Formats: sequence, C-alpha cells, structure tokens
Amino acid sequence: MSGNAEARQNALDRVLDAVAPTAEVGEELFAVADALSGSPSLRRALIDAGTAESARRDVVQALFGGRVSGLALSVLSDATGLHWATTGAFVAAIERQGVRAILSQAQRDGQLDSVEDQLFKVGRMVAANGELRAALAERRVDLAPRQQLLAEVLGEHVLPATKTLAGRAVVARRRTFDLTIEGYLKTAAELRNRGIATVEVAKALTDEQASRLQAALSRQVGRDVTVNVVVNPAVLGGVRVSMGDEVIEGTVAGRLSDVRRKLS
Repeated sequence: MSGNAEARQNALDRVLDAVAPTAEVGEELFAVADALSGSPSLRRALIDAGTAESARRDVVQALFGGRVSGLALSVLSDATGLHWATTGAFVAAIERQGVRAILSQAQRDGQLDSVEDQLFKVGRMVAANGELRAALAERRVDLAPRQQLLAEVLGEHVLPATKTLAGRAVVARRRTFDLTIEGYLKTAAELRNRGIATVEVAKALTDEQASRLQAALSRQVGRDVTVNVVVNPAVLGGVRVSMGDEVIEGTVAGRLSDVRRKLS
C-alpha cells in the first residue's frame, strides 16, 4: 500500500474509532457501498477533484442524510473529502469501515477471538468445497440467493458477526470469497495490533503446543500474533508457518523437496 493510500485509510479509521461503532453502522456502510457500486456516475461525482469538496459533501447529505446514522454519514462525507485514485478504491474504503464497525462491536462484546476463529474456519470450509465455492462465485445468480445459501450452510453454529461478515464476503470485493475473508482476518488483527500466522501441521496441536508456538512467534515479530492452524497431512511432520509474504519451512515434506531440488 502506498503512503498516500495508507494515510487515507488511517483518516477514515480515525473517524470511525472516535466513537464506539455498532454492527448496525457496519450494515449501513455496506448498504452505502452497494449503492455506490450500483451507480458509476455517483461514484465519479463524489471523488471528482474538479468539484468543490463542499459540493461533494452536499451531495452526500442530500442523498444519504436521514437514511443512515450520523456516524455512517460522517464516514462517507469525510471519504469524499479525500483524494482517491479510482472509484473502486473509494468504495473499498467504505466497505472496510463497515467491516471494522462489525469487528469493533464483536471486540467490545468479548467475541473477537471467536469471530476470527470462525471466519478462518468458514474460509477453509468454502475453499475445500468446490461445489459451494463455485455456487458462491456465480455472478449470473443474484447476490441475495448466494448469501442465503451460505447462511443455510452455516446455520446457527456461528456468531451473528461471523454470519454477517461471511455473507458479506460473498460480494468478494477482493476478487474471491477466500481473499475477502483473509482481508477481514487481517483487519481484525489490525484492531488489536496483532500479526497473523497460518500454521500447517500434519496433525492437530495440543493447547499447550499451540500456546508455545504463539508465544514463540510473538517474540519473533515483536507483537502479539493470532495463530490459525491448518491440519495438512501432506506436510508429513514439522511445521510450516506463513506470515504475510514470509514462509518458514520446517516440515519433512519441505526438506525432502529441497533435497530433490538440489539433486535435480
């Protein structure tokens, strides 16, 4: 992310974080993002640098005033005062604040750990089910039936925040459902200044093993780390850790692959 893009993102984060955003505000911001997505002319008008900022804010007030809460309106109004490279980036910024509002509510309710864990598992479940993944990605089908399909699959086994965000991920702002869920997990970690590590092991870790691994990774990166464990028999033994673009390969499969490369 460029310095300018990060500055814009941080500016909107501060607007939302100035109060205690609710899940309802998140839903409102999703609705705003959908309205913007459905109107290219409106998107262009709201980020047009050739139009006075006050005029752009007036358009926001005229269209959304009284229809969404004051906080949701403030986020959108402040967003129009920033300089966006593309209309897509503008909509994504509104969407991000909707996600942050729902995660912030979960954090205040003491449910953020559970929501993160459930979202990770939902992402893995969809990734492993080719038929479901294809159905959720089928753009020729309206969004609502695809979201309903996922809601029926999840049933009542997840928290409301998880269900809301999983359903929202069907929109796939980051190209695919899987990548969108990954983005949500990154945002959740950012709320607590945490890193994210995906750990692949041949068999499930005990609670003690997972705790020791989390502590070791946290020491290595200098901040708390959320550890998502994936059981993958293909690793044979050991641990493969992915943190962002960095991969720490300590598996038998990885060592065998390295030997094969050296011998070829």
